[in-house]
Amino acid sequence: MKNRNQSIHGLYGITPNLIDTAVLLNQTEQILTGGAQLIQYRNKIADKTLRRHQANLLLRLCRTYATPMIINDHLDLATEIDADGVHVGQNDVDITAARKLLGTDKIIGATCYNRLDLAIQAESKGADYVAFGAFYPTSTKQNTVTAPLDILVQARKILTIPIIGIGGINLTNAQTIIKNGADAVAVSYTLYQAKDIHKTAETFSRFFV
Repeated sequence: MKNRNQSIHGLYGITPNLIDTAVLLNQTEQILTGGAQLIQYRNKIADKTLRRHQANLLLRLCRTYATPMIINDHLDLATEIDADGVHVGQNDVDITAARKLLGTDKIIGATCYNRLDLAIQAESKGADYVAFGAFYPTSTKQNTVTAPLDILVQARKILTIPIIGIGGINLTNAQTIIKNGADAVAVSYTLYQAKDIHKTAETFSRFFV
């Protein structure tokens, strides 16, 4: 397994709200073979039992490809299955508390929306990366805030941890996000709804070569 910061570069796949576990695993494997460097398990419609079941199987799959798998929001689940980390939003568990519970070898990421102050605070508390967005319209999340591209440029001058761009990122606009300072792009819809998932993941991955 790569160390924490080595993992946070390139294509970052985020799972959609899928109830069919077999489909979830099949599609994620195509993304992994296409070069994804990090996978986040996010399922807002699954109940606790299904979420645990899917997360366990997804973690096993990601370990096969030596790719970190982190859990969105659910610190308890991340701890229970020994996932590679957790991603938190502004209203989720505090980063300091998450670090104390997870230990020093796990990845902690923080959503910072369009606010540089939140990113500075997250870094000071021990986050391994920060995510800004949404940069473009997205159907994955409701009530998103809009982030300007310039925040990536500003963040690059101030932060020492990796920066991730998220929100409506596709094959047409991803390179703009990267050129403005993102170390990674987080993608859900464009990957999981692609006609050729593996090829789409490969194309994203090549942007970072």
